[in-house]
Amino acid sequence: MSRVNFDQLLEAGVHFGHLKRKWNPAMAPYIFMERNGIHIIDLHKTVAKVDEAAEVMKNLAKSGKKILFVATKKQAKQIVADKAAAVGMPYVIERWPGGMLTNFPTIRKAIKKMTTIDKMTKDGTFDNLSKREKLQITRQRAKLEKMLGSIVDLTRLPSALFIVDVMKEHIAVREANRLGIPVFGMVDTNSNPTNIDFMIPANDDATKSVEIILGAVCEAINEGLQERKAEKIDTTDSAEEVAPRRERKVKAAVKKERTKREDEEALNAKVLAKVAKDIELED
Repeated sequence: MSRVNFDQLLEAGVHFGHLKRKWNPAMAPYIFMERNGIHIIDLHKTVAKVDEAAEVMKNLAKSGKKILFVATKKQAKQIVADKAAAVGMPYVIERWPGGMLTNFPTIRKAIKKMTTIDKMTKDGTFDNLSKREKLQITRQRAKLEKMLGSIVDLTRLPSALFIVDVMKEHIAVREANRLGIPVFGMVDTNSNPTNIDFMIPANDDATKSVEIILGAVCEAINEGLQERKAEKIDTTDSAEEVAPRRERKVKAAVKKERTKREDEEALNAKVLAKVAKDIELED
């Protein structure tokens, strides 16, 4: 049974893409039609892609992995914060700190600075400072909290990213690609799905659209977490044996999706080449 159905997606406006003139040709396989100059996304493919992404995310959560949610656009920020926090996953809803993944040790130092300030407050050191120093430290703490407060428990690189609007968060996508971290993402008709391992063709501007997609994947994550809690490892299998098996399963899914995406790209290239040849013949 699918985690979302066609009617739910239709009602939430997930099918509305961007203007035809703003489209990315790489999204052609996921476009159903054009109406009044606006591309309409094929919701049947969206349903399939949501289920596929949700299953992999469920396995990641079941393996105890962390998935970092990223959405800095106004209409998605609060939804991502609420949904990610509900399943105990880290998230970024303010400006993406450049080098957050590729220069993760520096980010951890900034988080450590925040915890040091908290310790100063608790052990009384803060009370011995001058009024000006207190004000400076308080402002610094507030700034760090705003930027990094939601990833304070992220002690190592995340195992995957879930991104709302891959075009806006292109720096996060690039960093994840560079480190080989799988990327899940809501991809609209104006975006390039090439570097997204598990893409979900969907309207990434409407609040309801973001909410229904996030709800489906976070529900899958929650299921994975619950299964992790309830699961009792067989006496014949140690924890060390089970974890690598799950890891291999996730890696196989990522590899399969990348191969599938490469095949689609090759097919699109052939179609575009044929169209170009036909145009030349007509001329």
